[in-house]
Parts: sequence; C-alpha cells; structure tokens
Amino acid sequence: MGDLGNSTVDFHPKKPEMDKGGHEGDFGVTVEELCLLMELRGAEALQKIQENYTDTETLCHRLKTSPADGLSDNPADLEKRQQVFGMNFIPPKKAKTFLQLVWEALQDVTLIILEIAAIISLGLSFYQPPGGDSEACSNVSAGAEDEGEAEAGWIEGAAILLSVLCVVLVTAFNDWSKEKQFRGLQSRIEQEQRFAVVRNGTVIQIPVAEMVVGDIAQVKYGDLLPADGILMQGNDLKIDESSLTGESDHVHKSVEKDPMLLSGTHVMEGSGKMVVTAVGVNSQTGIIFTLLGAGEVEEEKKDCKKGWRKQDGTLENNQNKAKKQDEAVAMEMQPLKSAEGGEVEEKEKKKANVPKKEKSVLQGKLTKLAVQIGKAGLVMSAITVIILMLYFVIETFVIQGRAWLTECTPIYVQYFVKFFIIGVTVLVVAVPEGLPLAVTISLAYSVKKMMKDNNLVRHLDACETMGNATAICSDKTGTLTTNRMTVVQIYVEDQHFHDIPRPDQINSKTLELLTSAIAVNCAYTSNIMAADKEGGLPKQVGNKTECALLGLVRDLKQDYPAVREQIPEEKLYKVYTFNSVRKSMSTVIQMPDGSFRLYSKGASEILLKKCSFILGRDGEARAFRPRDKDEMVKKVIEPMACDGLRTICIAYRELPADPMPDWENETDIVSNLICITVVGIEDPVRPEVPEAIRKCQRAGITVRMVTGDNINTARAIAAKCGIIHPGDDFLCMEGKDFNRRIRNEKGEIEQERIDKIWPKLRVLARSSPTDKHTLVKGIIDSTIVEKRQVVAVTGDGTNDGPALKKADVGFAMGIAGTDVAKEASDIILTDDNFSSIVKAVMWGRNVYDSISKFLQFQLTVNVVAVIVDSPLKAVQMLWVNLIMDTFASLALATEPPTEALLLRKPYGRNNPLISRTMMKNILGHAVYQLIIIFTLLFVGEKIFDIDSGRNAPLHSPPSEHYTIIFNTFVLMQLFNEINARKIHGERNVFDGIFSNPIFCSIVLGTFAIQIVIVQFGGKPFSCSPLNVEQWLWCLFVGMGELIWGQVIASVPTHQLKFLKEAGHGPAPDEIMDEDLAEDEEEIDHAERELRRGQILWFRGLNRIQTQMEVVSTFKRSGSFQGAVRRRSSVLSQLHDVTNNSTPSHVVLSTANATCAPGSESLHSVNGTS
Repeated sequence: MGDLGNSTVDFHPKKPEMDKGGHEGDFGVTVEELCLLMELRGAEALQKIQENYTDTETLCHRLKTSPADGLSDNPADLEKRQQVFGMNFIPPKKAKTFLQLVWEALQDVTLIILEIAAIISLGLSFYQPPGGDSEACSNVSAGAEDEGEAEAGWIEGAAILLSVLCVVLVTAFNDWSKEKQFRGLQSRIEQEQRFAVVRNGTVIQIPVAEMVVGDIAQVKYGDLLPADGILMQGNDLKIDESSLTGESDHVHKSVEKDPMLLSGTHVMEGSGKMVVTAVGVNSQTGIIFTLLGAGEVEEEKKDCKKGWRKQDGTLENNQNKAKKQDEAVAMEMQPLKSAEGGEVEEKEKKKANVPKKEKSVLQGKLTKLAVQIGKAGLVMSAITVIILMLYFVIETFVIQGRAWLTECTPIYVQYFVKFFIIGVTVLVVAVPEGLPLAVTISLAYSVKKMMKDNNLVRHLDACETMGNATAICSDKTGTLTTNRMTVVQIYVEDQHFHDIPRPDQINSKTLELLTSAIAVNCAYTSNIMAADKEGGLPKQVGNKTECALLGLVRDLKQDYPAVREQIPEEKLYKVYTFNSVRKSMSTVIQMPDGSFRLYSKGASEILLKKCSFILGRDGEARAFRPRDKDEMVKKVIEPMACDGLRTICIAYRELPADPMPDWENETDIVSNLICITVVGIEDPVRPEVPEAIRKCQRAGITVRMVTGDNINTARAIAAKCGIIHPGDDFLCMEGKDFNRRIRNEKGEIEQERIDKIWPKLRVLARSSPTDKHTLVKGIIDSTIVEKRQVVAVTGDGTNDGPALKKADVGFAMGIAGTDVAKEASDIILTDDNFSSIVKAVMWGRNVYDSISKFLQFQLTVNVVAVIVDSPLKAVQMLWVNLIMDTFASLALATEPPTEALLLRKPYGRNNPLISRTMMKNILGHAVYQLIIIFTLLFVGEKIFDIDSGRNAPLHSPPSEHYTIIFNTFVLMQLFNEINARKIHGERNVFDGIFSNPIFCSIVLGTFAIQIVIVQFGGKPFSCSPLNVEQWLWCLFVGMGELIWGQVIASVPTHQLKFLKEAGHGPAPDEIMDEDLAEDEEEIDHAERELRRGQILWFRGLNRIQTQMEVVSTFKRSGSFQGAVRRRSSVLSQLHDVTNNSTPSHVVLSTANATCAPGSESLHSVNGTS
C-alpha cells in the first residue's frame, strides 16, 4: 500500500482556519500532518509518531481527546472537528439528470430509425413537386384527396415523433425513479451502519457518518473500519488489507510494531481501541474514491502534500493502482485452512479470487430469447418492405404500364418512405422492447416489497436466482434458533445440576473462580443490561453465548461488573481471541504476586482434551484422567447435547512468573488446564422455523444445517426444526469425518467422493468455514443430478465470506452478521430469520413468473402485429407498442406472489422461459386474433355496411373500416392481458385480480385512453369516430378472447408434440466455465458474438443491461468501502442493517454461533460461523 496515499489529493469542505501556530482550529496538529502520517506503515510510522508527537497519548492530547474517556459529547466541539478535519462522508457521484437519461433513451437504434423516417416523411410532405399538378402523377396517388387533406400529410411524421417522445420519456422516467429508489436505499444503508466509540467514558454506537477525528473507537472481529486511525491497545489483532493493498495475507497489528489501521479494511481476528486520525475524503479509502472519480467534490482541491511530494508521478501511480485494484480486487478472504483438510489447493485459491461474473440464469435466457426474436423481426420487416415496394412498382409500372416521370419522383419517393416507415414499425413491434422494462420493473418492485419481508437485496439478480434455488445450507444459531441464549444446566464440583443451583450449593472458592473466569474471559463489550420494559427479559448486548455465561454469573448472585472494574481491559496481559481454528478463547492476567493466571473457555470436547485436572466438591483440584474424561462425555456432555444444548467448558491454569512463559507458544500455554465447570446453553428453535422448513421441502428445496456445534446438539436441533425425520435415509456427520471421506490418499478433494455424500447429507456439525465452502462448491459443481443445483447459503461470520461468495445466493445476517459477511452476500436478512428466506424464494419465483406472463402477452401481440401491419398506421402501431411494452410490463410485473408458488418444484437453470403451455397460449390467441382481423379487413365493410378502407390513396381521410380493425385489435390485447395472468394453464384467469390494483387501473386506464383516441384522435391517429353499435361489436369480439382462452385451456398440451419451447438457459458448453472467469475477455465474448449481426435491435436487448444498471447504481454509490472495487462489494457496506449488537472479538457472528463449533465457547460462536 506504501505509496497509495502519496497522491493524497485531499478535499476539504472548507478551507480550515489556521491559528497563529499554523495549526488548524485550536488543535495541535493539521490535516496535512495526519494525512502524511497515515501513509506510513510499520517502523516508519512508529518513528514518525515518535519524532512528531513522542507517543500516541501525546497525539491524543493534541487532538484534545482522552485515551480512556474519549471525546465529550459537546456538539460545538464535534461540529468544529468536522469543520477542521472533514466529515466522515464520501460524496457520492452526481446522479444523472433527467435530461441525460432522456438522451440515453434516445440512443435506441430502432427509435433513431423511426425518427429519421418521420423526418423524411415530414420533409416530403412539405415538398411541393413542380410537376405535381400533372395528370400523370396524380393518378398514381389515385386520388380522392381534397386540398385540406393533402396539407395534412405532415401529421403522420409529427405523430411518429410524438410517440417516439412518449417512449423516450417513459423510459427516462423509469430509469430516473429507479436511480432515485436505489440512492434512497443506499443512504438508508449508510445511515444504519453504526460503530462503537467511547464518549464521556461510555461505549456508545454512533452512525459512522458522525465519527470525527479524535474519537476513540473500539474495533473487534468482523468489523469493516470506517475511518483511519492509530491503534492504542490491541489483543491479537489481525487485519485483511487486501481491499487497499491487494495483499491477501492478514496483517498483524500491534501498538509496538504496526499501529496503523486503515478505513475499508476488515478485522479478521482480535480486538482493540484506536484513535481516529482521518475521516471521509482524507482517509485512505476516501483518497482512492477520489481518484476513481467517486468524490467529485466541487470545493477546491487541496494537495495534502503541499509541494513536498516524495516522487513525481505518484498521482499517476495511484490512479493506475486504483485502476488495477478496480479490475482485480481479490476476494475478501481465501478459504482458511480447514482444521483437518490441509492446504486448500492453489487452484482453488485462484478461483476464489475471481469475483462472480456468471450471468444470472434469467439474464442468460432473456438474452438468448431477445436474439432469436430480434432476428425474426429483422427478417419480417425486410420482407414486408420488399413486398410492398415490389407490389407498388409492378402495379404502377408493369400492370398500369406507366413511365417513370422525373416530376413524379418525389411522389414515388414518398410511397417508398411510407413503406420504409411500415417496415421499421414492424421491427419496432417485433423486438420486445418492453422486455428489459418488464424485467427491471419486476425486479425493482420485488426488491422494494422484499424490504418489508426483511430481505435487503444487494444484487438485483439474486432476487430472481432465489426462485430457482434447490438447496439451502443454513447456519443454526440465530437463523434457525432465536439467538437468545441461556445456561440451563451446569456440571460443577462433580454434580450435574439440571437447573441453575443456589450459590450456597457451590463451594465459595469455586464460585469466585467461576465468576472471574467468565467476567475476564468474555469480551468486555458483552454485557447484560436492564430490560427495556418492566417485567421483560434482561437485554443481551454483544456476543450471545458470552451473554449466556454472564447471565449465569448473575443467576448465581455474583457481580461480574465489579470484577471488570478491578481488572479493566487495559490490564489484560495477553488475549488469545476466538477464531475458527482455535474454537476457544483464553485470557492471561497478572496476579498481585507477579505470577500469571490463564482463563480459558471453549467447545467442551476440545477444551476437555487440554484439561489435566478438575475441581472437586471441596473446591480442590484433583487429577482428571482419560477415563474420567470419557465418563464425563458419556454422562454429562452427550445427554446435554441430546437435549439440543451447546456445551461449553470453562477452565483455568496458574503460570509462574519465573521462568517467564513463552506467550507465543500457545499450545504449551493452553494445556494442563484445571476444569472448573461444563455448562449447557439452550438456544430455542424459532417458533416459525419448522413451518418455514416444511414449506421449503414442499417446494422442492433441500435444507441442510451446517454448524460448528457438536453432532448431538446439531442432530437434536435439526429434528426439532424438521430438517431430519426419524426413519428417513439421511446423513449427519462431523467436519472431520466429511473431510476424510471427500479426500483421496494425497489429501485432494475429489468431486466423485463429494457426490457420494451430499445428496443424503442433512447435518454437517463441528464444521469449519472451509468445510462449508467445500460443501457448497461440491453441490454446485456436481453433475450427478440432471439439473445443476442452485445453492443458497446463510452466514454471519467473517470466515463465511468464501462460502457466501461461492453460493448462487448468499444471505448474510443483518443483526448478528459481521461487515465482512455482509460484504460478500447478495441478500441481507434484516431479522436474521430463516422464514425470511422462504419469502425470498416466493418473490424470486414470482419475478420469474411475472416475466413469463409478460412474454406470453407480448409475443402474442408481436406475432399478430408483424403479420397484420398494413391496416394499422405507424402511429397506431406505436400506441399498441406502448400498451404492450410499458403498460403491460407495469401491470404484469407487479403481480403479488401467492403461497401457491411454493407448491411446485424449482424450474431449474435450463428450463425454458416459454414453456409448451405458454407457446400453446401464444399461438392459440394469435390464431383467434388473426382470423378476426383478416375477416374484418376483407369483409368488414360488408358486415358493417361502410366504405372499404383498402387501397385508399396516400393522405386519404381515416376510414371507419380501418378504425374498427384498430379498435378491435387493441381491445383483444386488453382482454388477452387478463388471460396472460396465468401461465400454467389455469382456468380462472380472474383469480386474485383485485389484489393487484396496479393491474386493474392500467387495464381500465388503457381502455379509457383508447375511447379518447378513437372518438377524438382524428387525423393524427388515423381514426374515424365509431357509433355505439360498432363499439359494442368491437367489445364483444375483444371479450371473445376470454372465452377462447377457456377453449385453449381445454386442449391438452402433451398432445401438441409439434410445439417447441423457447428461451432455454445457456447450453452447458456455453455456461462460462468459472475457471475461465479469470479473464474478463472471456466474459465479453458472448456479447461480441451478438454484436455482429443484430446491430438494429441490439440496443433494445442491451437495455436489459442498462436496466440492470440498477445494480451498478447500487455499486457505484460512494460508500466507504474498500473503495476500489467494482465488485458489488462497494456498496455493500451494507453494514449493519440493524444495530449490530455485536460483541467484541467474537463479534457478530453470533448468529452463527451455530455454526460455530457448537459447544465451543461463545466465541466459538462467532468465529465459526
């Protein structure tokens, strides 16, 4: 990262006022000095701090903050700091203005062609050919036109321009409201991200944007740092700086060696306190964002270096660097080494570094379908133009035998322009322009509604992928359970209490040891607070497993805050924080006589192996032999686990001061322990979970539980949830066992071995994050089932990053999830509840169905409109296009989901968008409409006894005949829109229609506008007013669509063998092999292929991507993160969507506790998951 900051283009909201000493405000240090300081690392940084400030405490003193009590909450002081040092906010990129969006919409090729045609048509209508009056020419336009009519020739051109304007404005407005919606979401996310700081001596959570230079912030496992700072006290702190430096190894931070903490980096282990030294655009992330153009700040830019730049070209350097990082942001974390599994192969690492780039299932199918339709439309429009021109030429010059007269040329050209306009209109109608709009509206609508169902969607396509999910790998703690943990059994002094004992039932010495072991060896951020309301349960703040232990201390009538006051966090001699490899946490304190005492807590089966003694009834330690351990496992731990309790062991050890122990040799330090107690912690299953799992199973989705808990606990909880049923054929195994069975003699993972296990596997216990990643990857890569599995994964711990990224849809926990997990996820569960996942499945299936409904409707219109273009004028066709595209996409894309969606199996990745039933509906309705229209076209004048509109000359007044055809056509579409609401051949097309007010209002609104167009549209719309009888006939024929729909539904699809499906997913060989993903080149390959042929409609299809820009709007917004990434991640700050009640080291992972190695200590909880 060395020179990343050297460029340090620095922005200030205001020119800081300088006082006489040259320092800003009254602070003893300037923004520039701090900027320069934050660019240094390691020894350089320590040297600089020493030269300029002696030590960090002096720096705090100059920043007018107290290392112990932090800032005061004085608003004037905070405001002054924001003025002098800037606010912790990176200005987002300016949103596109409405006019820019209009300009973008105008780039659509088909619209451009229409505009050109309209302008030519307008020009020719004003052009009066000199010989225009000659006999010869007037006969061509076989003439019933009077003067007034000829003058009205410009109307058609003007009307086309008007309708183009409508389409453009509608598109631009959609894009604009979409952008607005996502910016709103983004700012909501940013406001909800909070961080722990010390103010007036108490730890409070404040919104990240309110952090100021001088704040004392508490950092803990799983945090994403929101500002730059200098470490003042740390326990085993390890940081992932890959977002800034690209280095994937975790950097060990300590006060003595490297105290510099940078914004946008992730805390992977440990905890600590830092003083904030740079915020917003002055922080390292802010500087990079600025280079990438995200912080386009109008204020004058000021160079942090004021001339003494270390090297020229640093700025350029940085821009290149920023660019490179932009392209190749490495994934947040490689899968860690699994406890058993040896090294993860290099290849895997490489793969893990590739951000997800595979097109979503739906996008792939739509692209393919749009290509097919576009080609067909192009061919049809070319044929139409050629036939019309040939017909005109043969009719005029061959049959009527006329000569080409120069003075008549403009009139001939006018005819050709008219044919060209008709051809382009056919193309416009054939290309499903409304498809991107329907997809966008459907996704945006779903995303908005999913917020209410506690699903915060970060990547739009995740919403639709979820509808195809076939497997869910879920954590246990917090997702399937309530994450309100309480100790319900305890084994202490050789007695097994099934209820919490009274304090007098335990030896006072043991009780004192137990209290200290829990108070000191739990993160100081975990606390039990008074209940919010009278009679409520006490509030648990921080890691929930630790809170359960602190609750036990309170139930034993002991006072843990008093112990913590005696031994404040600064006095802890050494902390081995929880992580997924240790599965335990240990803390060393120095005793008054200079000797040391180590307290340890963790998963009982892991920690008991390290115990050599155990406290007996008199409070004295006695030997704890292997056979005693086996007996304890059988009589205490297994019965607790079979009741669904996580078991945690608490132990301690005395260490001499002389010789000084080797603190780096953790294995020796944490051994020969004295076991104090084993406790059983209950985390009840959420009441709504068994029903949610039943719904998943009914919907064809297999739920698997992946947890860090021990196998008995996991199995008991899985049975309570309904994941496993007695008598079923299923597997429950531990991570160790799983690893042994999937690896060959060389220790390499083999897909065939995984394939033997995963179909029956329901519970994976004592699993590491790597096991989770391996399982997810194994299921996704498996070829033993015909449909590729679509896997959703839940995670909340820092180490879940790889599995969340690998999964098709990653769910992070909003409450208990670490920032790292949220960053890697696609959807955040704001209530951490499994039943919200079921709602996501329902919405995902609904998106898919909405788009199929729209396609069924649109393609029927396309088929008919392409065949019957001649009776409809260009303007009328564009009105039909507007109904089909914009209005229909709004109406059909906003259908709310119903429980019925969960009664069918997932469609699968290769299932066609247009099923045979839909194809039957499309062709069936098209046949009906074509018969009606051709009947009206050729015998309509006889039926209604009116003048024929066929063969009318150019510029002749609108005829009732063609008006009836136009009106009937539109009304048939309106009634067919109601038929399109059902795509699986259901008979009741009105089912649930009133639950969708948007649909009803659009159908009625379109009908009202149609009446206005027909009765008052006149010349511009080529309409002649109709009488009541004619209207009733049109309505009657239109309603015939509903009756005809019932007839079609009666025809069994399976007998229509000739029907083909369309819009399949990409063929297996086309699915981009993820190994190739390393090269962005490969990704654009498909697009390049497309570009060749389909120039015309390509932009239309491309709008799919444009509309998908929603996603990038999302991505681009200037959130603080590891700035540099194009990856979804940038946005992801997502941060705590809800108040992180996260604990300190252990950190939020609580949710995962479950996955934590179960019984292990709370920490375990977090870590693990």
